Amino acid sequence: MENEAKVGVARRAARAGGAVAADRFRTGIDVERKDGKTDVVTQADRDAQSRVIDVIREEYAADAIVGEEEDELKQVPSEGAAWVIDPIDGTNNFVRELRVWGTAVAAVEDGTPVAAATRFPALEDTYWTDGEATYRNSEEVTVSDRDDPEMCVVCPTIWWGFDERDQYARATNAIVDRFGDMRRFGCAQAVLAMVADGQLDGVLTNVRANPWDSVAGVHMIRAAGGTVTDLSGDRWQHDSRGLVASNGKIHDSVLEAAREIDGLDG
Repeated sequence: MENEAKVGVARRAARAGGAVAADRFRTGIDVERKDGKTDVVTQADRDAQSRVIDVIREEYAADAIVGEEEDELKQVPSEGAAWVIDPIDGTNNFVRELRVWGTAVAAVEDGTPVAAATRFPALEDTYWTDGEATYRNSEEVTVSDRDDPEMCVVCPTIWWGFDERDQYARATNAIVDRFGDMRRFGCAQAVLAMVADGQLDGVLTNVRANPWDSVAGVHMIRAAGGTVTDLSGDRWQHDSRGLVASNGKIHDSVLEAAREIDGLDG
């Protein structure tokens, strides 16, 4: 019953934060830069995060908050209850007036996700999971059943720094050598939801993903029947290096591609 309640809060919080962001979408909002020329933030990010936190605090005032913006925690605590939130995942898309961005909310217990929701306002979709199944709006979704890599579409995610673009080149090469096609969307939570929904067959990166970019989507993929590991093929955790997600049937091939970025044997 407690997890069911947290699913409801995650869905309400994601929708509320997404509504705040949607009100600012395509309004010429000012853009600030954080650590790099492509690492951007807006007042919409901050306001959406505040709204998400307000909704969570209505029911879980004592729980820790892990969030991308402001002074919230930046790591998932290993013990106790916490919420991992990203008010606008895909801010670069948001400021360029592209529709692929979303508000992600996940509840964790002792570092393990128990509920998650991501709202994509401009796409009019909400993905959510109770850990038993994953849904797009009210419809249950599952990962794809494709098992031929040459019929599969795989996406590199979690952007590389400007001085590490050789790794992106190796990632794209590893993908086009193995799979039928490749996509890149600029929103980690969106592509993880797409794997859970069977729209993509795999997602990969060799870098350590921030928890707000990953925890919600990983929980959805697993509940939808998929597989998520680190670069070693071990079960992915919020502090793992590398994130390799797939429908399970082509996971070995996706893992080989991810390991090739570092020059590792398949």
